[in-house]
Amino acid sequence: MATSLSVNTLYYGDNLDVLRRYVPDESVDLVYLDPPFQSGRDYNVLFEEQDGTKAKAQIRAFEDSWEWDIGAAATFDEVVGAGGKVGEALLAFRQLIGGNPMLAYLSMMAPRLVELRRVLKSTGSLYLHCDPTASHYLKLLLDAVFGPQNFRSEVIWKRTSAHSGANRYGPIHDVILFYTASDSFAWTEIYGPYDDVYIDAFFTHKDENGKRWRRTDLTGPGSRKGDSGKPWKAYDPTPKNRHWQPPSYFYEKYKTIRPGDDLAKYDLIPRLDKLDDAGLIHWPEKAGGMPQGRRYLDDAPGIPLQDVWTDIKPLHNIAEERLGYPTQKPVALLERIISASSNEGDIVLDPFCGCGTTIDAAQRLKREWLGIDITHLAVGLIKHRLLGSLGAKPGIDYKVIGEPTDLEGAKQLALEDRHQFEHWALGLVGARASAHGKGADKGIDGLLLFQEGGVGTPHLRVPISVKSGQVHSNVVSELRGVVEREKAALGVLIVLEEPTGPMKREAASAGFYESDWGKHPKLQILTIEELLGGKGIDMPAIRPGGTTFKQAPRAEPRPELTLPGIDASPTPPGGPKRRRK
Repeated sequence: MATSLSVNTLYYGDNLDVLRRYVPDESVDLVYLDPPFQSGRDYNVLFEEQDGTKAKAQIRAFEDSWEWDIGAAATFDEVVGAGGKVGEALLAFRQLIGGNPMLAYLSMMAPRLVELRRVLKSTGSLYLHCDPTASHYLKLLLDAVFGPQNFRSEVIWKRTSAHSGANRYGPIHDVILFYTASDSFAWTEIYGPYDDVYIDAFFTHKDENGKRWRRTDLTGPGSRKGDSGKPWKAYDPTPKNRHWQPPSYFYEKYKTIRPGDDLAKYDLIPRLDKLDDAGLIHWPEKAGGMPQGRRYLDDAPGIPLQDVWTDIKPLHNIAEERLGYPTQKPVALLERIISASSNEGDIVLDPFCGCGTTIDAAQRLKREWLGIDITHLAVGLIKHRLLGSLGAKPGIDYKVIGEPTDLEGAKQLALEDRHQFEHWALGLVGARASAHGKGADKGIDGLLLFQEGGVGTPHLRVPISVKSGQVHSNVVSELRGVVEREKAALGVLIVLEEPTGPMKREAASAGFYESDWGKHPKLQILTIEELLGGKGIDMPAIRPGGTTFKQAPRAEPRPELTLPGIDASPTPPGGPKRRRK
């Protein structure tokens, strides 16, 4: 079990293992998780040929279809064997629904929810994002983990526009289950705007400047013997069993009208005179009425947010922040959750962090964060997102734990999964996977873009090929052909094994690309060992963005973040240098 927590850290691996190994008890303020849904669909990141057909090689980001097999049964037995309410819940599920894919899914979720409850502070909150297929089962499971008394809300988020369903009402919403660790938890009320009907019904008056306002009572219930019970300008609250009690709004409003004059320093009756002098009192037009205060629409916070959210739009195909990752959620959705249930400096954890929307939102809102994902595709995408959308600055790192750190680890990853190796290797040079895969591009796996003339000038391409096995000079020739065909500035080949002499000669024969930074070899061969040792691509300065996946919209940068090993400062002649971490 971990004894200390490393914040602003990406973990590659199974989140159950990572939570148990690296995250201490009661160390996290807020958990948001968007686990794979039990909806019978596969969410894949597909590399397509340029003619639109599926490539033979495809990277599965995660799969949300589950089977009741030996592995699922073993997980079930482990949770049940631990006893307690969670084990009882799984036993009840098995009796109710039997050994099927849903039970396999719930058996996977149960130990992870137990760990998330363990790492959550006593003042912390958890939001579980799911769909109606499994939400009712997950709510019972969360009741077992947190206790039903700590259930706060079931939020309905309209995730898509209306469409027809097959002999049913169109499914257009997701469910977000909100639980807390105790009765004491961080909470900031979120307000939405008033609609026109509400404004017209309640803010019925306008002042001389056209500002809308509504009447507000200046008295409180019950009679009093002191100043608050005295008549003011012939208006006596006592016969109405009331006393003078201006709401706190008027103290704050008065400060904006009379800066430097604190209303609280006056006795009560002079306070009312001051409010009248400032134009904040409405006098009755009919006999028997009482003076009232003017509460302005411009000062009203809005309607407290309810548990049905229709104002945060889903990401459509051409949305600016869309990154090409399946099930990506809008940043606005995570910003709302993080703003409501944490404070600046708090620690936010996403154990299924995917393309990193939670991390993006946490960074924007000045929270610390932890992200866990089981694919190098996701981890590489998050690295790129942090650098591109958040304007990372050089010199200070975030950490990535679980990736290979030496040549032997890289070789082992290549043996286990060459596609994961490919994405990891691209991440070493700050690139992401090509959207075209292995078809007409003849083995081009990734792409970098750069601009020599600054913002607004054309992007120049740097295609990248990654090879994990034995390679020969024909691979360099193919890359050279791509560079020439695409009119690319440079081409890079990343290899696990040492390049042969003919490969080096073929690369050297391609000549140089000349820029304001100097001459750069047109074709470059870099070994994994060199990249791990700190060597980088010899190229002009890279400006964030412009890769094969769209860059997320740029946010206000936080100074305490940069991409590990990539110096984002102006690049010296000879190309960018990677720092050994």
